[in-house]
Amino acid sequence: MQLTLSPEEESFRQEVRAFVAEKLPADIKRKVEMGLNLGKADHVTWQTLLYERGWAAPNWPVEHGGPGWSPMQRYLFEEELAMGATPRIIPFGLQMVAPVIMAFGTTEQKERYLPRILSSQDWWCQGYSESGSGSDLASLKTRATRDGDHYVVQGAKTWTTYAQHADLMFCLVRTDDSGKKQEGISFLLIDMRAPGVTVRPITTIDGGQEINEVFLDEVRVPAENLVGKEGQGWTIAKFLLGHERVGIAAVGRSKKQLLRLRKIAAMELLDDRPLIEDGGFREKIAAVEIDLLALESVVLKVLADETSGKAPGPESSLLKIKGTEIQQAITELLFEAIGNFAQPYIPEALQEGWNEAPVGPDYAMAIAPKYFNWRKASIYGGTNEIQKNIIAKMVLGL
Repeated sequence: MQLTLSPEEESFRQEVRAFVAEKLPADIKRKVEMGLNLGKADHVTWQTLLYERGWAAPNWPVEHGGPGWSPMQRYLFEEELAMGATPRIIPFGLQMVAPVIMAFGTTEQKERYLPRILSSQDWWCQGYSESGSGSDLASLKTRATRDGDHYVVQGAKTWTTYAQHADLMFCLVRTDDSGKKQEGISFLLIDMRAPGVTVRPITTIDGGQEINEVFLDEVRVPAENLVGKEGQGWTIAKFLLGHERVGIAAVGRSKKQLLRLRKIAAMELLDDRPLIEDGGFREKIAAVEIDLLALESVVLKVLADETSGKAPGPESSLLKIKGTEIQQAITELLFEAIGNFAQPYIPEALQEGWNEAPVGPDYAMAIAPKYFNWRKASIYGGTNEIQKNIIAKMVLGL
């Protein structure tokens, strides 16, 4: 599929491309291109540059600081960021809790939180999953009991990405046990520095520590931090997850990785002919590209629907399924393309400055850790199996 752009859209694309080329720090770009670990400072540096240009929140309405772009401009923007090897925008504040606060929050909550989210002054994490309450999120046990002007929160959350860096957490808590379990869930905003909050890191299979357990021991949360009404948390959670799943599709990032895959496959490794000359491997690449083109067309439709005020529906589940399947398929092909250099697996290779006798070319060092890390993509944001059930119910009526 070849997009036909108007002169104005092509001019916009060139404007974004020039901005990335001029403003993205070289050290951060190199980390992204090499697949190395990025620190919080790297993300904040880039997001601050976007904020200063007025581009930090392309999906926000103008009245809250958004640029007022069309769906096509937003799509081109995301694609140019990916092609320019910029850090991905951390979604928890800008793309997840901010739309919730806009839709369900009070005037005071909007005035308090939205400007600090936009400027990256506050970092957020997501308190949804619990031990035993992942795919069945409605079974969560973390409890919030009303005590005067506060809620007292007791429980624990897990798989909490970047909790070690977060200032605040948007959290699903149980406020009522009567009736259906979905009806007793509420949506609270919790200060991560409050007494009783403890963060414990979880080391993933790739050696990373981006996810955590968060323990909440009699944490007192001001009642004014309740978003929406008591018992409205399930509705808010579904609204938020729709926005999260659209973002997970990450078409531009997959396009960038496909270009990287083709470049590596065209190299001569171990004095052998380039892998790209193998017909079977070219067919694997072509199959992923076809899926990616189909995914791109659905993303554009969802963006167009959002312009008319329609929130993401079951299409977001489709985007989540295919987006993560494509991402995993590309990492598998990258793993295959570097051949023997995929071994040994060296988690330390993801750290900037690591050069302890690397095995093979430098671009190969981070591919194995990334392959392992991306196994989780089909699980977070609601497992792909759950997304298939949502499609079966909402689209097929089963």
